[in-house]
This record gives sequence, structure tokens and C-alpha cells, in this order.
Amino acid sequence: MSKRKTPPEFQTEAEERAFWESHDSTDYVDWEQAQPASFPNLKPSTKTISLRLPEGLLERIKIEAHKRDMPYQSLIKAWLAEDIERTRD
Repeated sequence: MSKRKTPPEFQTEAEERAFWESHDSTDYVDWEQAQPASFPNLKPSTKTISLRLPEGLLERIKIEAHKRDMPYQSLIKAWLAEDIERTRD
């Protein structure tokens, strides 16, 4: 088994990203010893969309969001997710 190199200490995430984009990880990691990992608490990737709503509806949504002390876009996402779960069953 060959000796693996030790990666340098990084000051920032951007510095680390640049390093791994320009270096082969096989010099630093023994991939035969690697094991699968699960990261259940990672935030899922999001995609920006454009949604046209009547102004009155948007205002009512914003009022509901304010009552719940949450951003109106988060409330819309929660309502959509709840509806999908409800209709999926």
C-alpha cells in the first residue's frame, strides 16, 4: 500500500473547492476503504421559478405568512408540500 498525501489546511471553503477541482483525490484518499454515507439533514437543492399570482391572492398569502411569522415564500412551499402529501395518500 502506498503512502497517501495529506491535504493542506484550507482557510476557506472556496480555497478547498479550488484545490479538489484541480487535484486527483486518489493521491489523498484510499477509495478501497471508503464506505457509503448518508446525510439526511442536508437541505435539498432548490430551483428558482417564476409564478404569476393575482395581486389580491399574493396579499392574502403575505397576511397569512405574517400571522405565522414566516416568509410568504416558505408558506407557499409548505402549503404545496402538504397538498402533495395529502393527495398522494
